[in-house]
Amino acid sequence: MANASPVLVDPTKQYPGPPFDTPKQSAPGTVAKLDPPADHGESSYRGHGRLVGRKALVTGGDSGIGRAVAIAFAREGASVVITHLPAEQKDADEVVTLLGGEGATVRSIAGDLKDEAFCRSLVNDAYEALGGLDILVNVAGRQTHQESIENLSTAQFDETFKANVYGLFWLCKAALERMPAGSTIVNTASIQAYQPSDILLDYASTKAAIVAFTKSLAKQVAEKGIRVNAVAPGPVWTALQPSGGQPMEKVRDFGASVPMKRPGQPVECAPLYVLLASKESSFVTGEIYGVTGGNPLP
Repeated sequence: MANASPVLVDPTKQYPGPPFDTPKQSAPGTVAKLDPPADHGESSYRGHGRLVGRKALVTGGDSGIGRAVAIAFAREGASVVITHLPAEQKDADEVVTLLGGEGATVRSIAGDLKDEAFCRSLVNDAYEALGGLDILVNVAGRQTHQESIENLSTAQFDETFKANVYGLFWLCKAALERMPAGSTIVNTASIQAYQPSDILLDYASTKAAIVAFTKSLAKQVAEKGIRVNAVAPGPVWTALQPSGGQPMEKVRDFGASVPMKRPGQPVECAPLYVLLASKESSFVTGEIYGVTGGNPLP
């Protein structure tokens, strides 16, 4: 194979770019209505045995980046529990069916991460279902645009922080009671933590909090042999955007402002989560890795 020619693909043309004409959705959105469809790795991701025998809990595993992470982890040899809102059951069932047909151990648990009791029971149930827990991936998040702080209600501000920050805190706290040395936590920040949009005041604030949380927790648990890192995506084509995450006029041109002139696909984020969960990144902790299409993080 030494003489085989490499297959090179221009990354700017690898996936569709704007303009997009996807329909508006009600929250929490579904992958089924995205036009063009998102690539979560259903057919494109190939595993290489990097996570054989590992046991992972992935939040938001029904759609978007969480779905891509669940697919990648299972194909790398991990057993996976995904969690999702009850309204997202159909998308979650698709993931379980897809990967179960390949022989992977994948289960789904429905619930609301804004509920502390559910977060604790989720970790316990995942531990029991998998026979252990050594990877926690926090992906699930809430994003609802508002043009002005005058329109941003206390209820929305509270719900965004509960879903994005409190849920992450509760899950990390419960998981660390169970995790042995060698375990990993991978959080999901955003370029919004560094370059916040004016219409995402509450969302961007939660992502900045996640950056600080990740760096602080990594220092706390390093001596226990547990690593904590985060992935910070730029614009990624998911159901979050047309279901209230962005105004529809911005969805039409989603990703046009980055150097690659297109949004990323969930499958393009998944390899970083695999790396950060695997022993190949054993000397990496407290770091934030960008997947931004060319807009670098500080």
